[in-house]
Amino acid sequence: MANDTPILFLDGGLGTSLEDKYNYKFSNKTTPLWSSHPLVGDPQTLLACQSDFGRVPVDVIETATYQVSVHGFAATKTEQWPGGVDRASIPRFLDDAVDIAEQACGKPGAQVALSLGPYGSTMVPGQEYSGAYDEDHNDEQALLRWWSDRVSLFSKESIAKVSYVACETLPRLDEIHAVRRMMAEFTTKPFWIACVFPGEAPELPDGSSIQQTVQAMLTPAAGKGQPWGIGINCTKLHKLERLVACFEHAVATLLDAGLISSWPALVLYPDGTNGEVYNTTTQQWELPAGHETPRISWEKHLGDLVLQIAQRRKWSTILVGGCCKASHSDLQKLIEHVRRV
Repeated sequence: MANDTPILFLDGGLGTSLEDKYNYKFSNKTTPLWSSHPLVGDPQTLLACQSDFGRVPVDVIETATYQVSVHGFAATKTEQWPGGVDRASIPRFLDDAVDIAEQACGKPGAQVALSLGPYGSTMVPGQEYSGAYDEDHNDEQALLRWWSDRVSLFSKESIAKVSYVACETLPRLDEIHAVRRMMAEFTTKPFWIACVFPGEAPELPDGSSIQQTVQAMLTPAAGKGQPWGIGINCTKLHKLERLVACFEHAVATLLDAGLISSWPALVLYPDGTNGEVYNTTTQQWELPAGHETPRISWEKHLGDLVLQIAQRRKWSTILVGGCCKASHSDLQKLIEHVRRV
């Protein structure tokens, strides 16, 4: 184990943890910011929820900014903000998001990652699983404008406090290119790009292969930021082993061609569900007909896979956590399993 790839632990699903433990009810109409909504009216509950992960303790906590957008804040109407939150007021809430994540860190050396979901996560209903964007956001240049405008809402002081930027759940190749161009101008902080794989085929929702995806993530180019890490999130756990094998083959191909000089970090945070699928129409987690409960626990399945990957000694670091439905107790069991083996 001493010479294996180092393993760090990320937090879990914030929105589903707020729902399952803190009785939050999210909907497109009343909480268009979803897991960012408590920033506007209930920061203490947000701190309590994120502190659950801090006490596990995890190594990295993401900010509650995944679905942040100007129109999401404008549509957020509360007693204090009956007309919605205007653009000029947004940065103070984003400062709070970084401060709350910092406060939630539960051990010396724990770090904060700025969470940024794709454009599709801010659509109504969300389209990060399909990549079916509207005409105004349907190419790389349009997506670059949107991403650049969004990150301009964050103050320099807040960006200085975070250790990573997480560009996550990306469903499209053009959005990967747009994100790397945005990051080149935004900050020199280490960042990762994580993609979503909702289908059974090893490809993005837009049909791009993993080879194309990894090339888009990693191939050096002028005016594009170079990611610290690449990976997979918001994806069913049973797909992970095959997907990681495809990622490793794609990275090895780039290395063999001399296009990159070293292995990046691998970032994995699959769904923590037991087979449930989120229905964007009913806005409920539902079990598909005929589903069978997994015979191996989530933490053992994911932990064993991560240990196998670490033993191959390819990736510079492995950062592992959970996405939807992965609770702080799931993360605690994952860490205990990995450390016990």
